Amino acid sequence: QVQLVESGGGSVQTGGSLTLSCAASGRTFSSYNIGWFRQAPGKEREFVAAITWNSGGTYYADFVKGRFTIVRDNGKKTVYLQMNSLKPEDTAVYYCAAGRSLVFTTSGYNYWGQGTQVTVSS
Repeated sequence: QVQLVESGGGSVQTGGSLTLSCAASGRTFSSYNIGWFRQAPGKEREFVAAITWNSGGTYYADFVKGRFTIVRDNGKKTVYLQMNSLKPEDTAVYYCAAGRSLVFTTSGYNYWGQGTQVTVSS
């Protein structure tokens, strides 16, 4: 079992940057693929980025390509989402999730954090 805790959210202006962290507990963290999702008010939760268990592959939604970077440090049991050039439409609650399958939908992930709020003002 894996427990996940997100941190690093906050309020920034358009063009600003934030780095989100997803800290895990549990001995099997390094065997899980990790995804970042976000959910804006009134909208469904959507895929943002994912990284494989061994950092062999990274994947991004089209709307964040070139702006966001996902990395993981299995020694620290932490996955990071570096977010640059933030836009007001990036405003949402951001969640990290762990799963065995590499998929880009919420159904593929078994464990979820509580989320961290990101607000981008114009």
